[in-house]
Amino acid sequence: MSRKTFTCPDASCRRCPRLSAFLDKNRRLYPDFHNAPVPSLGDLDAELLIVGLAPGLKGANRTGRPFTGDFAGDLLYGCLHDFGFSTGEYKARPDDGVRLVNARLTNAVRCVPPENKPTGDEVRQCGEYLADEIDAMPNLKVVLALGGLAHNAVLSVLGQKKSAFKFAHNALHELDWNGRRILLLDTYHTSRYNVNTGKLTPEMFVNVFKTLSGIVNP
Repeated sequence: MSRKTFTCPDASCRRCPRLSAFLDKNRRLYPDFHNAPVPSLGDLDAELLIVGLAPGLKGANRTGRPFTGDFAGDLLYGCLHDFGFSTGEYKARPDDGVRLVNARLTNAVRCVPPENKPTGDEVRQCGEYLADEIDAMPNLKVVLALGGLAHNAVLSVLGQKKSAFKFAHNALHELDWNGRRILLLDTYHTSRYNVNTGKLTPEMFVNVFKTLSGIVNP
């Protein structure tokens, strides 16, 4: 399969007025933060794409790397390492030397939203980038959706009926997109709230990676 081109949005992107205004505000409040669309991490040749919700204000929006610098990244990067999908030691910094192996990490919405809640229109605006990214991954086998919003965003950009693929933790769905077979695997988001309330336990997340390991190898 030939390689398609893919370009992440940059700091000049103004597609979403609310998100642009929020970034402008945070550039004044936190001038040392990344405060721009957060680029994906990992190679486009990967067989695994992990899709989160959006950058956290003092996590990825600060560091410029997905799921880096806040609680949500701890469990995720820990499992990536334990199952061989990354090398290096995660220290919650973009310069900690972590490298993904046969995996790529991105978000449904690339800019930090107020209160961690993007609107439906903001998800749709960023959906073009997600669709292009998937199209540019010739070896993609499985998309891991972290949470219901990411699950629905993936289904939307792949032109699938949401009613046909219900979100459920560790549920695996087979999708047909332009003649390509792509699997969609669901998990609850690794947010502090989900972990602290027991909605997502470390054991539950490990089981998701066990499912992944039956599909792709690092």
